Amino acid sequence: MAAPSILCIGSVLWDVIGRTPASMRLGADVPGRISRIPGGVALNIAMALRRAGLSPVLLSSVGRDGPGDELVARCKLLGLDTAYLHRSDDLPTDTYMAIEGAGGLVAALADAHSLEAAGDRILAPLRDGRLGSAEAPYPGLIALDGNLTETLLAEIAESPLFAAADLRVAPASPGKAERLLPLLGHGGTTLYLNREEAGLLAQRVFEDAESAARALVARGAGRVLVTDGGAATCDASAEACHVSSPPPVMVERVTGAGDTFMAAHIAAEAEGKDRVEALAHAQAVTAAYVSGETRL
Repeated sequence: MAAPSILCIGSVLWDVIGRTPASMRLGADVPGRISRIPGGVALNIAMALRRAGLSPVLLSSVGRDGPGDELVARCKLLGLDTAYLHRSDDLPTDTYMAIEGAGGLVAALADAHSLEAAGDRILAPLRDGRLGSAEAPYPGLIALDGNLTETLLAEIAESPLFAAADLRVAPASPGKAERLLPLLGHGGTTLYLNREEAGLLAQRVFEDAESAARALVARGAGRVLVTDGGAATCDASAEACHVSSPPPVMVERVTGAGDTFMAAHIAAEAEGKDRVEALAHAQAVTAAYVSGETRL
């Protein structure tokens, strides 16, 4: 494994996804396909970054149970660095479960209780000198997801361990978007949100991605990328604002789309693409993913 080119901090778990081409209503019982695959926001991002040629390191909590051993083995096969994972004897490996129908996501449950219970133990390599310390903080890219507790995210916003990082942050879901409030004014942070998540973070409703991104920058965010499904995406900061529409596609799946977008954008900028090029690249990669042409 090469020297780390990005740390991925957050959920590393099993995704259990049920998909059906049928429309579903409350209580529906329809034929479909069920898959169990490595997932979680941090892991989804890491897998996509690895395919793009980067060397991701995972910081998370994985149980010392059968599912955890299997998950770590799969991560190693994918070329991911698992050496810094917190392996817990008393916390089970987390799981995400979702059902997708003809109209997209029907419902989902994220059981990330073990990650939350592990707390700042997952950050030990950033404190003890293996990846950094308070005196010599990690200086590179870090992808951080909102499955961490609100308390831990607030600590990260003030921590010297993250003072030198290029911090890229995404909520794990709209329900966890408000956890990111402490990071809103953190220097060196880029937020990746959809329009709903941006609205929850700003506590207002936005009509489009541009208005959402501009509002969050006005509230102190250093840089914000806001997506809006098939509508235009906005990349905004105090210095510039760029809006671009994604390619039109038939949507076959939605779980992992946001993670795919974030990873593709990070990889593009790591390659030296400018903001316009990086956004266009991320939109093209995400379009291929949601249409079923590529997989996480």
